[in-house]
Amino acid sequence: MPETDPWEYSLYIPNDLRAVTVSRRTLRLVLTMHGLIRLVDVAELLATELVTNAVRHTKGPAALRIRWSPPGTLRIGAWDADPEPPVPPAAFGRVEELEEGRGLALVRACADVWGWHPLARHGNRGKYVWCELASA
Repeated sequence: MPETDPWEYSLYIPNDLRAVTVSRRTLRLVLTMHGLIRLVDVAELLATELVTNAVRHTKGPAALRIRWSPPGTLRIGAWDADPEPPVPPAAFGRVEELEEGRGLALVRACADVWGWHPLARHGNRGKYVWCELASA
């Protein structure tokens, strides 16, 4: 499938830290198969941070969502069942020595844009945290 066509994948994952590795490897495979290998390294970093937050800071299931929108935008997002907003990222220079709390600072530093929004569907609540990378 040429990368001029839009596509989207969703991977539903349990609340298990091993799901971070599964998500990262799945993302690498999807991007490679779509000829977007040039985005893999940064996309893996971003997906790892988003999925790690979804798994570590909530008790329920989560999901990784990958969407390509021509002419060249990759959106990576993580859904989790907790409707509470993510803690806003601190300036990267202030968190680089910390063991925790760097995830969204890395996302903000490496993505072209990022954001989040609450979700409510069929009585379920949660949030979707996303970021975008331009391929050009």
